[in-house]
Amino acid sequence: MTARSTRRTTAAQSRLAAVGAIAVAGALLLTGCGDQTKKNDGGDSQSASGAPLAEKLPQAIRDKGAIKVGSDIAYAPVEFKDDSGKTAGIDPDLAAALGKQLGVKFEFQNATFDTLVGGLASKRYDVAMSAMTDTKDRQEGIDGDTGKKVGAGVDFVDYFTAGVSLYTNKGDDQGIKTWDDLCGKTMAVQRNTFSHDLAKEQAEKCEKAGKKTLKIEDFSTNPEAETRMRSKGANVVSADFPIAAYSVKNSGGGNYFEIVGDQVEAGPYGIAVAKDNTQLRDALQAAVQAVIDSGEYKKIVEKWGVADGAITEAKINGGS
Repeated sequence: MTARSTRRTTAAQSRLAAVGAIAVAGALLLTGCGDQTKKNDGGDSQSASGAPLAEKLPQAIRDKGAIKVGSDIAYAPVEFKDDSGKTAGIDPDLAAALGKQLGVKFEFQNATFDTLVGGLASKRYDVAMSAMTDTKDRQEGIDGDTGKKVGAGVDFVDYFTAGVSLYTNKGDDQGIKTWDDLCGKTMAVQRNTFSHDLAKEQAEKCEKAGKKTLKIEDFSTNPEAETRMRSKGANVVSADFPIAAYSVKNSGGGNYFEIVGDQVEAGPYGIAVAKDNTQLRDALQAAVQAVIDSGEYKKIVEKWGVADGAITEAKINGGS
């Protein structure tokens, strides 16, 4: 879920083979939880006593024993509600592992994706963790559409790498193999995501080439975009590869959608932190690196069938 106008530069075409592996979580179903609720869950409790990195945290967070996490919990398998209503996925599992290192609980609070950075600025959340791609525009608070500065920006602690995929209704790919095949088509997409940005760029390319434009319909959540395509209101949906692959494998028992073409534009997911919260940022970097070094990180990404997106170094602001 995620960049601005700056395109990622590394193609990632070899991971389509991982589609079948995304279903490791079994029969978990996608849910459309895009509402801005205040219910907190996710992340295991861990007392500061014995936590190796607890002293790196700001004292205020240590005192309250929790890190408030803003997240759009409708993006399986990264974060979603399972059949019991619990927040599940890659991010909650990683947050639980980080909590053990830092001696605090990570409390996930559901919100729409396009409000998360603003929630950091208003201190509604301590961090945003929601398949958010680390980009220079986000780091600098730049609106990718206008090129104007709209905020202070955020810092990122990178923890995963993912590219972008296209998918259509199953058996109806309409000849779509690459982004250049989208001219004259209608795309449904979650707003303010990297896929949304790529769609805008592709629409401009179509127009400059004298072709019919790509029509874009944006929605608050990815499940809403998928529903639009299912109803034939759109030809194609774009989302980060792990989300697209999981949806293709699980929606309608695997009978609703299919991925078309290759994955493109690989870039890092990051935990977003307000610029003025450097102590928390550095504590999170240390914790992510510790989880990687301990082997717990490997178990998490393998559990969710996304080991191909694993990283070995927790960088700060590694996105371009």
